Amino acid sequence: MEQEFKKHIEEKFPFIKGESLLIAVSGGLDSVVLAYLSMHCCGFKTAIAHCNFQLRGAESERDARFVEALAKQWDVPCFVRRFDTEAWAGSHGVSTQMAARELRYEWFYKLMEEQGYRYLLTGHHADDNLETFIINLSRGTGLEGLTGIPAVNGNVVRPLLPFSREQIETFAKEKGLQWIEDSSNEETKYLRNKIRHEVIPGLKDLNTALVSNFNKTIEYLQGTSSMLEDHINVVRSAIFVKENGLIKVPVASLKALRPVNAYLYAFFNRYGFTEWNDLEHLLVGQTGKMVLSPTHRLFRDRDFLILQELREADAHENTTYVIRKKNTRFTGPLTLSFENVDAITHTAKNVIYVDEGKLSFPLKIRKWEDGDRFEPFGLKGSKKLSKFFKDEKFSLAEKERQWLLCDAQDRIVWVIGKRADNRFRVDDHTEEILRIRTH
Repeated sequence: MEQEFKKHIEEKFPFIKGESLLIAVSGGLDSVVLAYLSMHCCGFKTAIAHCNFQLRGAESERDARFVEALAKQWDVPCFVRRFDTEAWAGSHGVSTQMAARELRYEWFYKLMEEQGYRYLLTGHHADDNLETFIINLSRGTGLEGLTGIPAVNGNVVRPLLPFSREQIETFAKEKGLQWIEDSSNEETKYLRNKIRHEVIPGLKDLNTALVSNFNKTIEYLQGTSSMLEDHINVVRSAIFVKENGLIKVPVASLKALRPVNAYLYAFFNRYGFTEWNDLEHLLVGQTGKMVLSPTHRLFRDRDFLILQELREADAHENTTYVIRKKNTRFTGPLTLSFENVDAITHTAKNVIYVDEGKLSFPLKIRKWEDGDRFEPFGLKGSKKLSKFFKDEKFSLAEKERQWLLCDAQDRIVWVIGKRADNRFRVDDHTEEILRIRTH
């Protein structure tokens, strides 16, 4: 196994050679073997990091002492951190297992940054990969859930993925290595343990080459996934259009793809969407129909689907900005300048001229609200702002982004960049002309 490991490093991870490495060591078989191979077979510059989650009483303390003794024996730096895992899980509303994962990696990354370690090595092996595959398969997943644990994920490297637990244990016994067993790994109340102890042994009875064949299958699936991703990126670049911070996708282009549900999954899964029937319904839905994910929203606007980040949609939602009289410039979500002039000269969408004497100060900038009305310049009478938006074919996102300039009486002076209000127009009785410009 030693030569196979070295060859695997040369072929897949040459970039870790010469770097300072942090190895996550629980004290179990796989992490001890990984540390041994890295230090004694490859000569890497390494340190050991151990998490004590304090979930198994005396066993947890035993594990920490074992790892500390191992590091002392091998003369490498050792970092041990104790966590109140159950308290953290309760305060964050997550499972104990999820809490342990979050705490573990948060500390690892912080430690790497503070101590200057370039990569984190973990002891995941082929049997772990097979377990993850079966878990994802049982829960329902796309292709990405069947490609296994990534060998490289950012600064996390998993060099043992091609090796089975049986290979690792045989190597450990040949080298006389000691390790400790986590008793919780025997409890089948956890899904992963149930698969490990009840499902996989049965599959191995059916085919003794299960793990090696699985490794080949994962390699094929990863290749297929890579090719598919290249194709999806080509199609995405052809039909996804970025415009004013939004992504617009023509409905007709989506409908022309076959199978459409597979493309919808490939396009929008990365944005957190999982209700694929709802996405398909958008293709035949009315303008304004919307689907939400934890991070984004996707809605129908006439002949397009519009993708928008929720944090962008919510920005400035209930904020009102005040502008005092004689202020010459306002800088906020947009920039306005105010200047008294002698006559109307340059006209453009970003400029209006108003009779300053008709304004009540201070002025305000805010988003539109239901019931807002104004008197559009060039038209007779008043109009609901919602009707104006509809006539001007505003999308939902455009309506939410629209800012209004109002006076102290909350009368709309300007639908900024779109239409001024007739009540504040310059006429023969105007004494002071105020030019307002967006930048």
